[in-house]
Amino acid sequence: MGADSLKPIVLVWGEDEFAVKQRARQIYQQWCTEWGGLDHEIIDANVSHSGEALTALAKLREALQTLPFFGSGKAIWFRDCNFLGDERTASAQVVTEDLLDLTEALKRFPSDNVRLLITAGKVDKRKTFYKALDKLGTVESFVAWSLDDRNWTSEAEAAARRQIQTFKKQISHEALARLVVSVGPNARQLTNEVEKVLLYIGERPEINIEDVDAIVTRNKQSRAFALGDALGARDLPQLLRTLDEELWGMRTDRQKSAIGLLYGLISKVRVMIFLKEMLREGWIKADVDYNRFKAQLEKVPTDAMPEDRRFNPLSMNAYVLFKALAHAKRYTLAELIQAMEVLLECNQQLIFSTLDEAMVLQQALVKIVSGTAQGRLP
Repeated sequence: MGADSLKPIVLVWGEDEFAVKQRARQIYQQWCTEWGGLDHEIIDANVSHSGEALTALAKLREALQTLPFFGSGKAIWFRDCNFLGDERTASAQVVTEDLLDLTEALKRFPSDNVRLLITAGKVDKRKTFYKALDKLGTVESFVAWSLDDRNWTSEAEAAARRQIQTFKKQISHEALARLVVSVGPNARQLTNEVEKVLLYIGERPEINIEDVDAIVTRNKQSRAFALGDALGARDLPQLLRTLDEELWGMRTDRQKSAIGLLYGLISKVRVMIFLKEMLREGWIKADVDYNRFKAQLEKVPTDAMPEDRRFNPLSMNAYVLFKALAHAKRYTLAELIQAMEVLLECNQQLIFSTLDEAMVLQQALVKIVSGTAQGRLP
């Protein structure tokens, strides 16, 4: 939504501090540019106790009552307000009463030549002040993205596309998906990576997948996919090189472990089995582009999938599934089932035996990729 389509009172709030500040800065700067003049005000509303909150509210009232002299209008930014949620300061009786008085004042807001922008982190939607802002003005919220949120990828893609279009550039659907998967649910890093890609392409009008691969920094989650991707591609040299890199990384990253690597491989094989079944049922087709694949996923019966999100392929990033679809075609269903048995045996060896972890993982991966697992070939 452009700043010119907003109501004269705007609340921008949310736990994603970077996104809130970025959006607020965009709105405020556009208002200032449209009206010109020197009357615009920024009031710091980040306080440590109720006395400071009352002082900030008093400054806001004064700003609202002071009409512009040097321009056609006036923009006020009540910035970083931290007493609209459940904070201790917000619960103080004097602050609650003062916010109620401000609510009444906003109903008589001089909207012809004054605009008010309020930014906040936490907001209590049950309070009268929020309900008034929601009714009188425009409210925009920015919840921090999380891997547990199924919609985070679509929200991240939309944010990246908006930023790219601001520079009158385009990006292919697959390149956009690769960009978001590489960055993960981090709005600040996503913005930085988009800026890097825009600088990289120069005067070219469109960002493609090769540009993303060349310049975007892959986060820890994205790098973790590399081992599974090499397994799916059935590329044994690349698979063993990637395994060596992951094992080396375990020396400096305590969050990494051989069991963790194994569980990632199990998840990859499980997804390929699900995709095989989805192909057999006719819910998806093998030879489609990314856009058509996403559309097909939306029609897959949800009741046919596991309820547990950890095992439900529909809860995964669509682009990750799209890449796994190409990998699934490199294995038969029987090979994938046998691969799960090999990985189960590997799991038991890692837990109960004293064998070298690297050797156990290497042997399991060689069996799967080469098709020499017991029972697979004579």
